[in-house]
Amino acid sequence: MADLLAADSVPTTFEGATNAVAVLLLLTEFAMLRAALSHSQVRLYAVQSLLVSLLAVIVAAGRDLPELYALAAVSLALKVIAVPWVITRLLRDAQVEIAGSGAIGVASATLLSLALAGFGFFAVGSLDIRSRFLPQAALGLSMSIVLVAFVLMIVRRDVVSQAVGFFSLENGVSLASLVVAAGMPLIIEVAFLFDLLVAVVVFGVLMRVHHRRTATLSTESLTSLRG
Repeated sequence: MADLLAADSVPTTFEGATNAVAVLLLLTEFAMLRAALSHSQVRLYAVQSLLVSLLAVIVAAGRDLPELYALAAVSLALKVIAVPWVITRLLRDAQVEIAGSGAIGVASATLLSLALAGFGFFAVGSLDIRSRFLPQAALGLSMSIVLVAFVLMIVRRDVVSQAVGFFSLENGVSLASLVVAAGMPLIIEVAFLFDLLVAVVVFGVLMRVHHRRTATLSTESLTSLRG
């Protein structure tokens, strides 16, 4: 009996692989938070999006969901290639390399993110949500990614960091959707990706207009608009 319980407690290869990818997703989010260069943030977002596509492939193979292969391909084309290319092109036109300063120091932002990531992970774990697609730990990690992305959007004072934070937040939501609803119709999952296209267009226009008027991508000047 004890041997059976021990065998049940040992994670399978599938669970180990998916949890490892989910942890790497969170680590890339922390790397974005600490990155001092805008181009580095964009590259890290591309790596994170590649990990999301890889996770979709793992779930497709491990849970016999062939439609996720198509989702992984669309995600690869859109989030790994198209979105980083658009942002890099805008950065080249703006001739900006250094990301905007933070509202708080890097160390303080990292400590705050660690606290929020831990809170999100354990808060979701206490809900005892079960899924037949991915282990529960992946859902907690997805919430941690979303919260750290919020910190990136809030503490950084440049449009690029805020855009990358928003896009990486969507990666956290994608991870959560793979946990709880990986089997939903492909058309619905792809529709979520095209919502990202709308956000890319909005942020692209914002970056161009803001840079044209202020000759910078910093949002510090916008504080004067507060009432």
